[in-house]
Amino acid sequence: MSSEHILVTGGTGFVGRHIIIALTEQHPEAKLSALDIEKPPDEKSVAGNVDFIQADVTKEEQLMEILMKVRPTIVIHAAGIVPTGNDRYSQRLRKKVYRVNVNGTRNILTAAKAVGVKCFVYTSSVCIISDDIAHDYPNMDENLPVGNASLIYGASKGIAEPMVLKANTKDFPTCALRPSVIFGPGDPHCVPTIHRCIAKGETPFIIGDAVNLYDFSYITNVADAHVLAVRNLLGPKTAAGEAFFITNGEPVPFRDFCLAVWVNFGHVPKYQIRIPVVVAWFVGLVAEWMTWLFGGQSTLSRGSVRDYTQTAYADITKANNILKYRASVGLDEGLKISCNVGIC
Repeated sequence: MSSEHILVTGGTGFVGRHIIIALTEQHPEAKLSALDIEKPPDEKSVAGNVDFIQADVTKEEQLMEILMKVRPTIVIHAAGIVPTGNDRYSQRLRKKVYRVNVNGTRNILTAAKAVGVKCFVYTSSVCIISDDIAHDYPNMDENLPVGNASLIYGASKGIAEPMVLKANTKDFPTCALRPSVIFGPGDPHCVPTIHRCIAKGETPFIIGDAVNLYDFSYITNVADAHVLAVRNLLGPKTAAGEAFFITNGEPVPFRDFCLAVWVNFGHVPKYQIRIPVVVAWFVGLVAEWMTWLFGGQSTLSRGSVRDYTQTAYADITKANNILKYRASVGLDEGLKISCNVGIC
């Protein structure tokens, strides 16, 4: 990749920043640019000698002008909005999420094609399938149809990803990666959310039978998958027009993952209280009403109950075979690293 100029959208965010770090370490000869809506908070937010470009992916003309000027040869589109907390289950941020995740993807895709980019890698999500939370998805693979997600994040990916894959041509190969729940040092959502349960006194409570399997992905494994995707699209192009689930390949009961997080912070629940799903669902409904009346964020909702009890893990055989992807950092090691750096 010595002659390539790789532009990473969302380059100062959690995923984008680690993609740039992986590219810097594995291909130090390549020119790198990080495009993001906000300036990096500190000099460590953009690795090495990486050019920072401040831009909004929802502004089509601005984006086109910038890409015409900087002329990247490869684009990795990792920018996006992930609703968290109560917003994950509501429609409150629908317009904003769709504006960034759908329109923003369309804009960067159009600009990339216009400047003759050699390949385009899109950061999609397992939520494109699993955000259909009314159903379980054991051992899901890429043959499952998209477009059934009931939550706004997965629904937005269900529009954007097909757009990217449809744009695939011989001269403009594209592919999409679908990471499962991502965690790692500086993780803004997964580990901090689970950690907060300690202070709230919520760790003893078990909803349902707690045997539902779930997938997680350590951040450097996800970043490595993006590098592998670029290499493939520049080389054999066997990934062109394809989507790939990216996980650690270690599905575990959701409750067990939470327990592992708490143990790494020195906490073990002193007792356990099992709550039937029906009861938890009703309590979640009451919590939603209380939140609507008084504001704030509730841990429990009908949506979160379903999230906690859903079975959702993926078969990564396709990524193994085509991208030659392997998770180099396992769950146990990843959790030790993540929890030892504390909570940001």
